[in-house]
Amino acid sequence: MTFFELKHAEDLTSLQTIFAVDVEKNRQLEVDVQAIVQAVRDRGDAACIELTEKFDGVRIEPERLEITKKERRAAAKALPEKLVQALYTAAEHIETFHSTQMPSDFHVERPGVLLEERLLPIERVGVYIPGGRAKYPSTVLMTVIPARIAGVGEIIMVSPPDRETGRIDPSLLVAANIAGVDRIFRLGGAQAIAALAYGTETIPAVDKIVGPGNTYVAEAKRQVFGRVGIDMLAGPTELAIWLDETAPPDWVAQDMFAQMEHDPNTRILLVSTHRRALETIRRHCQDILPRLPRSEILQQSCARNTVFVHARTVELAAAAINAFAPEHLQLMLNEPRAALERIQHAGAVFVGHHTPTALGDYIAGPNHTLPTLGSARFSSALSVFDFLRRQHVVTYTPEALQKEGPLAVKMAEHEALFNHALSIAIRYEKRELE
Repeated sequence: MTFFELKHAEDLTSLQTIFAVDVEKNRQLEVDVQAIVQAVRDRGDAACIELTEKFDGVRIEPERLEITKKERRAAAKALPEKLVQALYTAAEHIETFHSTQMPSDFHVERPGVLLEERLLPIERVGVYIPGGRAKYPSTVLMTVIPARIAGVGEIIMVSPPDRETGRIDPSLLVAANIAGVDRIFRLGGAQAIAALAYGTETIPAVDKIVGPGNTYVAEAKRQVFGRVGIDMLAGPTELAIWLDETAPPDWVAQDMFAQMEHDPNTRILLVSTHRRALETIRRHCQDILPRLPRSEILQQSCARNTVFVHARTVELAAAAINAFAPEHLQLMLNEPRAALERIQHAGAVFVGHHTPTALGDYIAGPNHTLPTLGSARFSSALSVFDFLRRQHVVTYTPEALQKEGPLAVKMAEHEALFNHALSIAIRYEKRELE
């Protein structure tokens, strides 16, 4: 854990070097993934099966790539009833929030001119859900429900099979049933991304791929972008907490550890104008770390990527957070709403002592698929907008063309695009080709 004194605005440069992430390309990863993608393009299902056996240790027969309706129906019986109820409640909250996001078509008129914007759903979307030993039914709900609300025609889900059973975890299947997934395939890694992008004999090609994954998945998404759309290139989990002396140290520590357990590369930034509060939390973390579940991962994250920032002023505290542009931000302050007004860059903000980030991971309603690596400066949480296309429609009457056409002709001639000018002018005047 690093302790940093932020006394002046110039100190922000030094702070940024501490929590900067090396995003240089991993050349070997790029080459390895390129080979996987090409293999799937060339050999389809056969390559997917071979690569799954190689990387996941599971041999899947071609006819078992797709999860059957019978398997999907049976999944709920394998789960505790309270978990199923929790998934339904989370789905309801997610649907309510994202339904409210749904925009509508609009039009603008002036004499003789009709300008329209139509919103059209993407026709087919692929959703990648981490699997194997991981179980993230919450991610199924968060990625699929906005797509369904947007009106996506077909939603295809892929997830790697469990190494021992070759199955997809029942909780993922139940979440998929609740959210409205059309087809599910037991396939993960870069080969799953390639299959979604290019299609195989069994797996249909999609128009956009969303969902988190490991470095192979992220690199595969990067490589197939252009062939298909993608949501974002996700980095490690991030959490910033802006706190004062009213924040209970044990609550703050546990909120940190909740995000750290995702990945030893999780990045944590604690900011306060109260040095004593920061020191108390650091001591508390050191005391309880050895006794916590997954303590090895937590200790790695603490050692590598946790920064305590003592800011001299409130303005500097806000500047530190905006410079970090975290995926998640908690405001554990006596007056959190006042602090919120100072925040420009954060994927999602959790306001007050009783709103831990973990609520947003599961049950609150807004999406937990959020921008990382500082991309909150220019991008947003996954939403219905990610599954919609905007189409512009333009209609002119002859009278409107007669009025506005000469203006367009003048601009086209200035740009030396004389055929553009002729395309317009030919409709309202006789013009000879020179």
